[in-house]
Amino acid sequence: MFTKEDIAQIEQRGSSVQTVEGQVERFKKGFPWLKIVAPATPERGIQVLDEAAVEAAAKYYEGAKINGKCKFVPASGAASRMFKDLFSGLDALKAGKELADDAPAAKFVDKIAEFAFYTPELFGEQTCKCPEYRMDVLAKTLTDEGLGYGAKPKGVLKFHKYTDGEIRTAFAEHLVEAQNYMRNDDGTANLVVTISPEHQHLFEEAYAEVKEAYEAKYGVKYNITFTFQDKATDTVAVDVENKPFRTETDALLFRPAGHGALIYNLNKIEEEVVSIKNIDNVANERLLPETATWKKVLLGKALELRDTLHGYLRELDLVCNPIEGSRMVTVGVPGYDPLYEDLCATPEAVALCDDIEAFLKNVLCIDMPVAETPKDRVEALRAKLNRPVRVAGMVKNQGEPGGGPFIIAEKDGSTSLQVLESVQINMSDDHARNALASATHFNPVDIVCCLHDYKGQSFDLLQYVDEDAGFISSKSYQGRELKALELPGLWNGAMSNWNTLFVEVPLETFNPVKVVLDLLRPAHQN
Repeated sequence: MFTKEDIAQIEQRGSSVQTVEGQVERFKKGFPWLKIVAPATPERGIQVLDEAAVEAAAKYYEGAKINGKCKFVPASGAASRMFKDLFSGLDALKAGKELADDAPAAKFVDKIAEFAFYTPELFGEQTCKCPEYRMDVLAKTLTDEGLGYGAKPKGVLKFHKYTDGEIRTAFAEHLVEAQNYMRNDDGTANLVVTISPEHQHLFEEAYAEVKEAYEAKYGVKYNITFTFQDKATDTVAVDVENKPFRTETDALLFRPAGHGALIYNLNKIEEEVVSIKNIDNVANERLLPETATWKKVLLGKALELRDTLHGYLRELDLVCNPIEGSRMVTVGVPGYDPLYEDLCATPEAVALCDDIEAFLKNVLCIDMPVAETPKDRVEALRAKLNRPVRVAGMVKNQGEPGGGPFIIAEKDGSTSLQVLESVQINMSDDHARNALASATHFNPVDIVCCLHDYKGQSFDLLQYVDEDAGFISSKSYQGRELKALELPGLWNGAMSNWNTLFVEVPLETFNPVKVVLDLLRPAHQN
């Protein structure tokens, strides 16, 4: 399948021929559909907290022992999607076409003075609806004639303007958030920000502009780490016949494998507790008290879950540990090793396993299959308990694009809570389609993770990825159709084999900027 030149190209990227061959085979076979049991709802799968429970969760976070914490911000993409409508409008104007007044590009020009990045020096003080003016404003926003925002990452764009004259980027707002709810006991705030190498200087400049002022204003010391998506995680593209796609120079075409590749970045974090939030999901600081409260709630629920799981694991060690021969009993069951299996069959062990199964079922929506032996039961429960933890905030579905919470059937016969993207749902299956239609909530990518096991060691997160949870998308290259392979998403398949809890959070805590006009929403204005 591959030439000597291909092999050299593959190895130079840090990948292997075997890996790329597997990717091509995945295109041919496709990904299996996940089997949906039901949508996760407030009745089953999503916790809805009353005022007392909110206060208790936040208080639990404040008093919990944590071996370091960190804010993880995916920020590697350029803002091209954010300005897609503006590019279309500019192209239309250049072609001599006029824009309708209700077109997104026209609305943007009309409201230009309301954006944080507006200056009269660049855009002028007088507005009009004439094509020449509209084309001028769009060009100065998108191209190097002015701001060049069409090729810059979202993180360094000016999002918010304050009454005191301060103008903040999305990245700056994450710094302000971090010092509030992710501060360590020593006054530090750790952030890991995933970026593209070509954008590093932009982020470093944006950080340098505010670092000294914010550290003085908030009494914090920032520890910032910029990380890159490893080129070795890029996946090969194929043509419509599932043959490796080749460029005009006959080289293989590799593409970034989506945010699922960031599990490798997350896996390198040493801190125990990590908060994940997309770069564009920020708001004006006046909304920070509400945002911080609910972030502390998610942190508290994650730590409470961590402590419950670790407590059960220690109890299993105590009750069923084979080393404790003094606890050996004889139950007269043929075929059992009295040093181990009889301990799993004691009334104490059975009662503990019953308690664990009830917890998994009622809290995490994990229905366990029937085990053949007491030992099998203990080991199956131990495997379910000893996994990374994620607690994800869920908002009521308002029609935003993205993933949602579901209960699915696992390969081992159990069930679990998962975040599914629409492309992972088999729309030709009536049950799956009805489950999607009846879903009540949406994943805003506001996630808290606990990454250490009950013995204090970091999990190898790569061991908990469901490789069958990726998907194939249609793309193009210089006008030629191709198929691209997306790795299991960071908060989807990459966290598939984690212990998961969903908590409803207020819609006010979800303020993404997917298109530039979103910056006109109240959360982004004074």
